[in-house]
Amino acid sequence: MILYQYHPSGNCYKIRLLLHHLNIPVQLVDVNTKAGETRTPEFRAKNPIGKVPTIELEPGVFLAESNAILWYFAEGTRYLPDDRLLRARVLQWMFFEQYSHEPYIAVARNWISYAGIPAGKEVELQERQEKGYMALDVMEDELRQKRFFVGERFSIADIALYAYTHVAHEGKFQLVRYPAIQAWMDQVASVPGHIQIDERISL
Repeated sequence: MILYQYHPSGNCYKIRLLLHHLNIPVQLVDVNTKAGETRTPEFRAKNPIGKVPTIELEPGVFLAESNAILWYFAEGTRYLPDDRLLRARVLQWMFFEQYSHEPYIAVARNWISYAGIPAGKEVELQERQEKGYMALDVMEDELRQKRFFVGERFSIADIALYAYTHVAHEGKFQLVRYPAIQAWMDQVASVPGHIQIDERISL
């Protein structure tokens, strides 16, 4: 298998983290998103959306969207519950991550620490940070009551939310305000098989 990725991306890190937990080997191919390599005809033949992560499961068979990839590999493993309601709750938090969390925390992180704040986007950055804090508030309230997000066990819901939360400080988010989130991040990092976002390891 081949994972086409941008290494600092939290969405790409999600996939590496789960595959490492599952001990599934994959070849990593870095794609220069800043140079437009995801918008070439060759890459769009792999993923018409033109984004990473994109994984080649077998020759000519591609799957995109980070949380769809997580779901594919978690199926039938301890990282996805068997119970119907618990599975729906995993999806609930994964949808929350992509709709209410990632667009604000990840974008602020990218602008501040990687790409630079686009001209004229200073007010938008502030708005994104405000909405990012709203997402963190929701997570903090939930995690005051439990160790993990679904069924008191580590799942892909945690992987999906951990990816950008644990680097939120790179978007100038003050995580010291969130003791429950900090305790949860420690729990996630203590699960055997954990890797850091900046680790370049063989999978």
